[in-house]
Amino acid sequence: MNESKPVLYTYFRSSASARVRIALNLKGIEYEPRPVNLAQGEQRSGPYAVLNPGCLVPTLEIDGHRLTQSVAILEYLEETRRNRPLLPADPLQRAHVRAIVGAICSDTQPLQNLRVLLELPEAERAEHARRVISRGLAVVEKMLEHTAGRFCVGDDVTLADCCLIPQLYNAHRYAVDFAALPRIREIEERTAALDAFHRAHWSQQPDCPANIK
Repeated sequence: MNESKPVLYTYFRSSASARVRIALNLKGIEYEPRPVNLAQGEQRSGPYAVLNPGCLVPTLEIDGHRLTQSVAILEYLEETRRNRPLLPADPLQRAHVRAIVGAICSDTQPLQNLRVLLELPEAERAEHARRVISRGLAVVEKMLEHTAGRFCVGDDVTLADCCLIPQLYNAHRYAVDFAALPRIREIEERTAALDAFHRAHWSQQPDCPANIK
């Protein structure tokens, strides 16, 4: 394997980037963050548009490879760095993890990301995001009735937690009501005490403006 330090192209408010930041931290992988300012359109022009034709973050350069799509990156890290497993050994539990990952990363986040919001009139964006996130988290809450222990699936942190917590960043940003999400709130509180999650939080990123930290 190439031993050079991995490079993560990221944006402080990108929940997809945060999933990867959390996993890298949990697995003890030091990396160099290279911010891409989505609000200024850096993902659509200049060198990054060549680096990632999808014009999305994250992109991870690791082991001499360039990887895109956060879930694919998470799976690659899991398959190549087994020192801190983020998928359970039991096949059923692994399926539960992947189902929660799908509910967030396929069914919720893409419907409220920046590209979608910019297609809407500005006055409608916050309500659209709040509605989509509320609906998605309600589904996850129901799933957790059957899977949760201390975390999303059982008592160990998994890829499901890596994906859930960044979605909550957006939930808070758009004032989603957490009253009917008790399991999600408990998991959020537990992960907040873990250094890997704290260091991955948007407010801790080098490109986060000082005035909103």
